[in-house]
Amino acid sequence: MFEPSDAPRVFATPLGVDFTSALIEGVEARLDGQPPEALARVEIYVNTARMQRRLTAQFAERQASFLPRIRPVTDLAARPDMAGLPPAMSPLRLRLQLSQLIAKLLDQRPDLAPRAALYPLADSLADLMGEMQEERVTPEAVQRLDVAEHAQHWQRSQAFLSIVAPFFAGEDSLTVEARHSAVVDRLAKAWQSVPPTHPIIVAGSTGSRGATARFMRAVAALPQGAVVLPGLDGDMPEEVWAGLLHGRAVGLGGEDHPQFRLGKFAESLGLAPKAIPEWSGTPPAHPRRNRLISLALRPAPVTDQWREEGPKLGDLSPAVADMSLIEAPTPQAEAVAIALRLRKAAETGQRAALISPDRTLTRQVTAALDRWGILPDDSAGQPLSLTAAGRLLRHVAELLSARPTAEALLVLLKHPLTHSAREDRGAHLLRARDLELQILRGGGPYPERGDLLDWAAKRETDSGAVAWASWVSDLLLSVHGTEAVSLADHVARHLTLAEALAAGPGADGAGDLWAREDGQAVQRLMQAVVADADAGGMLSPSEYRDLIGAVLDDAEARNPVRPHVRIMIWGALEARVQGADLLILAGLNEGVWPAAPGADPWLNRAMRAEAGLRLPDRQIGLSAHDFQQAVAAREVWLSRAKRDAETETVPSRWVNRLVNLMEGTGPEARATLAEMRARGQEWLAMAEALGTPEAPVPPAPRPAPRPPVTARPNRLSVTQIEKLVRDPYAIYAQKVLRLRPLDPLRQAPDARLRGTALHAMLRSFVEITRDGLPADAEALFTRLADAALRQEVPWPVARRLWQARLARVAPWFVATERARRAFAVPHRLEFSAELLIKDKSFTLTGTADRLDLTPEGALAIYDYKTGAVPSADQERFFNKQLWLEAMMARGGAFGEVTEVARIAYIGLGSGGTVLSHDATPDEIDQIAAEFETLLAHYADAANGYTSRRAMAELRYAGDYDHLARYGEWDETTAPTAEEVGA
Repeated sequence: MFEPSDAPRVFATPLGVDFTSALIEGVEARLDGQPPEALARVEIYVNTARMQRRLTAQFAERQASFLPRIRPVTDLAARPDMAGLPPAMSPLRLRLQLSQLIAKLLDQRPDLAPRAALYPLADSLADLMGEMQEERVTPEAVQRLDVAEHAQHWQRSQAFLSIVAPFFAGEDSLTVEARHSAVVDRLAKAWQSVPPTHPIIVAGSTGSRGATARFMRAVAALPQGAVVLPGLDGDMPEEVWAGLLHGRAVGLGGEDHPQFRLGKFAESLGLAPKAIPEWSGTPPAHPRRNRLISLALRPAPVTDQWREEGPKLGDLSPAVADMSLIEAPTPQAEAVAIALRLRKAAETGQRAALISPDRTLTRQVTAALDRWGILPDDSAGQPLSLTAAGRLLRHVAELLSARPTAEALLVLLKHPLTHSAREDRGAHLLRARDLELQILRGGGPYPERGDLLDWAAKRETDSGAVAWASWVSDLLLSVHGTEAVSLADHVARHLTLAEALAAGPGADGAGDLWAREDGQAVQRLMQAVVADADAGGMLSPSEYRDLIGAVLDDAEARNPVRPHVRIMIWGALEARVQGADLLILAGLNEGVWPAAPGADPWLNRAMRAEAGLRLPDRQIGLSAHDFQQAVAAREVWLSRAKRDAETETVPSRWVNRLVNLMEGTGPEARATLAEMRARGQEWLAMAEALGTPEAPVPPAPRPAPRPPVTARPNRLSVTQIEKLVRDPYAIYAQKVLRLRPLDPLRQAPDARLRGTALHAMLRSFVEITRDGLPADAEALFTRLADAALRQEVPWPVARRLWQARLARVAPWFVATERARRAFAVPHRLEFSAELLIKDKSFTLTGTADRLDLTPEGALAIYDYKTGAVPSADQERFFNKQLWLEAMMARGGAFGEVTEVARIAYIGLGSGGTVLSHDATPDEIDQIAAEFETLLAHYADAANGYTSRRAMAELRYAGDYDHLARYGEWDETTAPTAEEVGA
């Protein structure tokens, strides 16, 4: 296939060439005239499994009678023909072993890291160890680093790095990376003495990893071996190549350039990058665009060459005629514009690919395409943790580690795989939904067996409800624990519970849990966990939950639905060696593409360079090469959003360079750039039009329903009067329509619960101290607070927090309580009463938190607030609760005592506050007159109940805002009174 040569045999394809097509053309050209079986002797190593599939498909499309042997380079680690070399341990086993070693270290030195970081630390150490093995960096080399300026950080790092040393000691426990390196070294050594006679080609790799680069060098030296590099820049001058490779500090520069790795590989073989021949004669799509991009991406020290060489590029219109620049205002607009272009590609039969490392953006594009029934072929697949089976296993693992909340229980019961493959699944779902309504109507945050059985017993028409509730209770409510057990026991218990939940009550098997493709993938993964469970040691339920969640996150499943054959979503690596008629490079913002280098917890930049490990710039350089490859395609979109969800964005450095070069080259180039932007703007305008109604939609009327006077409420509490003033529509919905808001499914320790506990505690405190405050009143206050919170608040964290706040406010409360006792003595606590206003046929109800009696026989009315007391303006215009209670007292609602001496709000928030008034008869008369005016207003059939009339803060949502269609109008809209039926 190849002519004899003393020099290493290295070829390259130019930028803007479909790599796999060019590779096949080169192979066929070199086998021209040979028998068909010659192709079967060719062995081709490619960089990804996806390229393997595409290359195989393209060979098949050419109706080849034989196919070459095509393998990914990563399969070298699995070669069985290495006598004496044991198989590599699985990545999961390595992770488990490292986590056990790290756990022992943290037990001895808990100051090094929190226990919650156990698995992230294991992942990070595994990555570092794999990199060291690929680059032939030993632990001894790392230990010899100069760390004079990093002594403290280095001591912590050394404690962890000592863990990986045993994995370098021999070949008894090889990692995948270690075996890959060992196989490469053995092959290279064996080939030196007995080289293979059949052709071997390494295609598509850049040699960015040490072991892969060594394999490529070994193949290039074979009599029938060759390396085909993707996307070599043939337009970069030799002096720029020289400056790129040697002009900066050794090891600390140049790696962020797209051509650096290709140049370094060529240099390692003694070759000049400019002298590398082309693999095939396939011409690039746009040679002039290649020159433009090459100039734009010149290394930073020589960008002054733009001034001289930019004008020499000539007319750029042909070069960028098929390029569009999208500068969308938001990521949503960017996604819709891209979806529109992909839709057009699908209609016209173009092969189009979206390339972006931003998974959020690609999901938005996929969602936008769904409106036209287009499902793109997404190479990234879906994490197993997001599949139906993966979600169920994550929820069950959470159940094993913590007491189930109402939300967690319903999530499991309503999961699509729960009680699956049963004819009575409809009855199961009906019971689960009815149980949800029961919980939303005042159920507790943590379901109890007795509560479920009581609920089921009341379902008189559902004969199977009690058995179903018993099954739920026995299976799910008491399986959580805290005891550490072996990983094997955790997995067995986990799978048994998940399968029983999927099968349903009284059924064997696993229902549909493992039936579909995603379920089968999850089952295989769990079988792998079982196989390596002996390396897992003893784990607590929470540690097992974290482990399974991370394992499911790391694995992916392909979508079983057949995607569109011409619309793809690729990662940048896959785009490097695949071609399409249209490439859309999206998410081109700094921090996204290229991604910001992640923090290295072990070695800083200088130490990595000294040790010979990969620098963060290397990943940026690889991304830059992917960009340079893709931007040279036949038709290209460069797309970005000017801002994200939080702030303004910065264009990707490559887009910035291209724009700056074109703006500074001359008026013709600037005009060409303007045309690129104009083409992008056309699609953005279409995206905006897609979401714009054909005609302006007038705002909905602000509701102010006017029910008949006979249907209007004639009974309200003093607290509901404030609601009537601020949001009358809420009173209409609650009292006229008789609609009650549901409690939140995810119950939380909110202000209402805090108020319940606080009022219970203060009632006990006042009852106990009616005869006088004891000397240890503060301690009594704290003890009663602790008891009330234990009784009312099931959340330990909230309980501790509230206990601390009440302990801080105890001295203030006791001091002010002594002053209150000097003014009046406790009379009645939480006293409910009502006052009939005869001439209005209206009953006002209320519950006074506390009524004290002065020596003169007058009342002091107190109201407890868990937070701040109302401001003076709030009390004057809206919060009339105590004034109304004073009016009720004067009318005899609270007994024979009708004189009111004082009203006061006692706020226990922010260190304690009191808002007090010595009420006068004139003030109470004024409140009574204002209240009668309010009643008269709503007794008039012409007046409606306006929504959100005077909210305390507009950002607060009301319970009935959705019913009032709030959002289709705002507070500036005038209310529209409308008669409604009773």
